[in-house]
Amino acid sequence: MKTAISIPDKLFQSADQYAKSHGVSRSNLYARAVAQFLETHSTAHITEQLNEVYSSQSAEINSTISTLQLSSLEKREVTKIKI
Repeated sequence: MKTAISIPDKLFQSADQYAKSHGVSRSNLYARAVAQFLETHSTAHITEQLNEVYSSQSAEINSTISTLQLSSLEKREVTKIKI
């Protein structure tokens, strides 16, 4: 799809120079930049939403559940190493 965008001249020149020196088209460079931006920011958006949901929840660990989880772990002998 073709689209027209407006960006500052200095940014355009830097992007153009980068594309030429790395052997990629401007279109490819912009597409990759937008994809990376969206990937990064979609993750941040999810984190923000989770933080909002859990900000009202207690972070306290339920002692009964914790004890049951620990007791379900396989017992292994631990060898101490002197340093």
